[in-house]
Amino acid sequence: MGQMLGSFNARDVGLSMDDEPTFDPNAGFGYERTPRVMVAKEEDLISCRIPPEDRDYCAHILMEYQQCRYKNMPMIYKCAHEKHALLSCEHQDYVLRMKEFERERRLRVREQRLTAAA
Repeated sequence: MGQMLGSFNARDVGLSMDDEPTFDPNAGFGYERTPRVMVAKEEDLISCRIPPEDRDYCAHILMEYQQCRYKNMPMIYKCAHEKHALLSCEHQDYVLRMKEFERERRLRVREQRLTAAA
């Protein structure tokens, strides 16, 4: 089993951070949710030498930040805007993953409660 993440109650429903979602991603929403897509291409990530652990949904911003650092090498402070964009993207990605994890946990708790009541 993968590494446990989240609150202590996440263990009660057998949820680990490596689990794939088990519920319909559009269930409970009044609109169609669009799936996330990678903006950066694999060839670009390889050519920019982005390590595999950094190849996430913010990789295209990381590439821009690294290019800025390369162009302005002694004066890296000129890349403050790119760094801020990267940190903001990583934060938003983390918040979104936390929300999806909590949604999965709550739906599993709801499913257990409904099966116990039946």
